[in-house]
This record gives sequence, C-alpha cells and structure tokens, in this order.
Amino acid sequence: MSGIQGKVIAITGASSGIGAETAAHLGERGARLVLAARREDRLKAVVDGITAKNGTAIGVLVDVTRREDLQRLTDTALDHYGRLDVLVSNAGTMAVSPFDDLRQDDWDAMVSTHITGLLNGIGAALPIFRRQRSGQFVNVGSTAAYVVKTPQAVYAATKTAVKVLTEGLRQESGPDLRVTLVSPGFTNTEGVGKGASPEAAAALTQQRDEIAMPPSAIASAIGYAIEQPDGVDVSEIVVRPTVQT
Repeated sequence: MSGIQGKVIAITGASSGIGAETAAHLGERGARLVLAARREDRLKAVVDGITAKNGTAIGVLVDVTRREDLQRLTDTALDHYGRLDVLVSNAGTMAVSPFDDLRQDDWDAMVSTHITGLLNGIGAALPIFRRQRSGQFVNVGSTAAYVVKTPQAVYAATKTAVKVLTEGLRQESGPDLRVTLVSPGFTNTEGVGKGASPEAAAALTQQRDEIAMPPSAIASAIGYAIEQPDGVDVSEIVVRPTVQT
C-alpha cells in the first residue's frame, strides 16, 4: 500500500508537539490514526481536532515505558481497523542537566522512555508486521545523536541508542518491512526545557525562541517517508534549522 490514504498509523507521544502535528498532517491525508499519550485531556483534544475535519482517529492512554500499554495500542489498531501499517515512536522527554546535578531519576526517565519505550513498540508491532508481510517503523531520534553538547550527554546517549537500534532493526527487517529514522534538530515544542535544570531550561528556551523550527517540518518529513511506494525505504532523515550548527 503506497501513499498515506487509508493506512493505519499509530503514533506515540501524540498529545502535543511533533506527535500532535504529525497526527494532524497524516489525518488530513486520509490516514486512519491510533493516537497514544499519557495526558487524556490533551489527547482527546488532538483526536477531536482531527475528527472535526472529517479525519479518522481514536485515542489510547499509553505510557510507553509499560510493555502492556504498547500491546494495548497495537491491539486497538487491530480491533478497530483490522491491521497496523505504521508505528511512529515519538514519545520523548528532554530533562537535561549537568552530571553534577545527579538528577538520576531524570536519567532513568530518558532511558526508559527513549530506549525501553522504543523496544516496547518494536515488541508489540513487529509480530503484526511479520504476519501481514508489510509494515513500517518510524522512529523519532534527534540531532543530539550526531553532535553532543553539554549538558545534554544523557539525552544524547539515549537518542544515539535510538539511532543504533533503528539501524539494527532495518538490517534485520527483510524485504517486506520498512524502517525509518527521523532526527529533528531544534524544534519549537512545549517539551523544550521542560523538566530540565533551571539553568539548562533557560538556555534551551532562549535558543528555542531564537532558532527553533516548527514541528510541522518534522511532520512533513515523517509523511514523506510513509508515502513512498512499496519497496522504497527512506532509511534516515535529518531535519534541522539552517542556523543550527
């Protein structure tokens, strides 16, 4: 199945930012969406916004760190639409801080969200894709995996893991599946600076206001990867503001 029209696409982290913008972008192009997030009110608002424009979307409360939640997400796609064509693993956290702050709970949150959450999605979707003999993983990484800047080392390490896991999955995927890594640069989302140390949050917020690109740029990149003809795998897309070094 080429294009976006009619594809069943699940998106994690869909209640705001890149996830919400991607949902709107794909919904306008006829995708059948299963949207996942932890914040019920925000998720409902995204779903309602899509259906108000005659799009097709349902919401599922999901914490990607919980294996059973990802299983419920893929089961919901099968129950409602009979299949799953794409899983967009987008859920993330950017609680950056210097090592000396010893914010180990934040380190754990980034590891569990970016790495364990990604693996939970693979575990839930891969058997479905194998049975269907078709399917696509779209994993959202970061340019932090290419250029490490203080105080983002732990965040960068987890996003580097996303990059490595995505490439390993691509190599094992075989001729029937597609695996795409989309790595955003500085993007204007509410998550920038959220949960970071006060100094890091102030610096990130200032940088966001000065150079960040809109999340629609990432949504377009994800849509581009999904809409390619069968047999064409866009393996990696890096999108950054022109002023970002």
